[in-house]
Amino acid sequence: MPSNYYLMARRKKPLPLIEKLEITDAGSEGKALGRWNERVVFVPFAAPGDVIDAQVFKKRRSYYEAKITNIHERSDLRIEPECTHFGLCGGCKWQHLDYRQQLHFKQKQVKDALDRIAKVPYPEINTIIGAEDQYYYRNKLEFTFSNRRWLTDFDPSKEEGGPENLEGLGFHLPGMFDKILDIEHCYLQNDPSNDIRIAVKDFAVKNGYSFYNVRAWEGLLRNLIIRNSSTGDLMVIVVFSKYEKEKINNLLSFLQDKFPQITSLMYVVNEKKNDTIFDLDVQLFNGKDYLLEEMKPAIADQTSLKFKVGPKSFYQTNPEQAQKLYQAAFDFAGFTGDELVYDLYTGTGTIALFMARSVKKVIGIEYVEEAVIGARKNADLNNISNVEFHSGDLAKLLNESFVDQYGKPDVVITDPPRAGMHSKVIDQLLKTEPPKIVYVSCNPATQARDIGLLNEKYDVIKVQPVDMFPQTHHVENVVLLQRRLEE
Repeated sequence: MPSNYYLMARRKKPLPLIEKLEITDAGSEGKALGRWNERVVFVPFAAPGDVIDAQVFKKRRSYYEAKITNIHERSDLRIEPECTHFGLCGGCKWQHLDYRQQLHFKQKQVKDALDRIAKVPYPEINTIIGAEDQYYYRNKLEFTFSNRRWLTDFDPSKEEGGPENLEGLGFHLPGMFDKILDIEHCYLQNDPSNDIRIAVKDFAVKNGYSFYNVRAWEGLLRNLIIRNSSTGDLMVIVVFSKYEKEKINNLLSFLQDKFPQITSLMYVVNEKKNDTIFDLDVQLFNGKDYLLEEMKPAIADQTSLKFKVGPKSFYQTNPEQAQKLYQAAFDFAGFTGDELVYDLYTGTGTIALFMARSVKKVIGIEYVEEAVIGARKNADLNNISNVEFHSGDLAKLLNESFVDQYGKPDVVITDPPRAGMHSKVIDQLLKTEPPKIVYVSCNPATQARDIGLLNEKYDVIKVQPVDMFPQTHHVENVVLLQRRLEE
């Protein structure tokens, strides 16, 4: 018996190449899907109606993941993507779908979640609110520096025959923590975002700045964050791995001179092995330490709301659609003017302040202390005094003694993270029994899970999807839940 017999016996079978797979639907995480031998096959960058050859790269008990190797028949739903990076960059996975079809599949995603996960009765879902701007709608982008950029077939380094000058500034490739796709033009953020990114990279390469190597944890330049606002403010933050005064000053002085429209120029020194800056000090190099954002009021005769957005503040990344999202939540609440409102997961208080001038009082609760400080400042900025913000772990803070102290809410508005609400928060809502719950969510699946739990005492009255992120599979959804009257 050969010595390598057992090694050969354990060798995995090659994963199949599926020929002429018909794509029938749009699935989770922006992937399309088909079926082969009674198994679901998920394929990114495919479109319903495509007939393709697909190479399986991941096998699970009930499904395959595969990539397109050949397209036999192109779906009528396909259009030509605007971005030359489509197919590599994971940011805009639905650019190849007509926008009307994107909205169709997003609405279907909400319906499927309610049908399959919540499994409760619900009325006809309102038509999804689409976006007027399908490109250049984001007010924040974060780019990563790397000395290991991904080499495409058209990359000059490949054409020149050598892996030299591999500095890149762009986005992580899906599933690759150490590879960056160098971005030429991004269609997500208005000018001068692209010009700033390109200028920073060119200056750094020309002047010998080292780009970060995430495997070795070395290299000076780590991240570039660009934020803008509807008022015309522009914030640029450069993240360095260590404090090198001369190089930091030279790069930031270059930016200040070349882009005088930058109203907030900042930098961060991050010596940690992760990219988050929320636990670090942000240093102001020039200008203001915030952006000023403005939002129309819920009711026409009210004044517009203003928000100071700091370098670490959360603010909805699509302000035009955020306005429509908050308006839908406001309309669902049906305020009469005398309500006590709880705003759970309030963040920097944008929803709370949007509602406050139409109710008796709003109490906002948020885990992040820094966000609560920002919420209080924004309340002062807008001369709104009937709001109160509390920081703490919502699962622990929202209990019977809290409700006894601050009053039983007439309306609860909740806008949790993608993971949805903690089970203890749901339990407390069921105990408190507010007449109405307006549930705003960026994840219809976890929202549907929570609705299923709340169904013990609440009925779904209205459902309103809102498209916050064109060219992606993501969808926001607003649901009005009403306490069921005892029989």
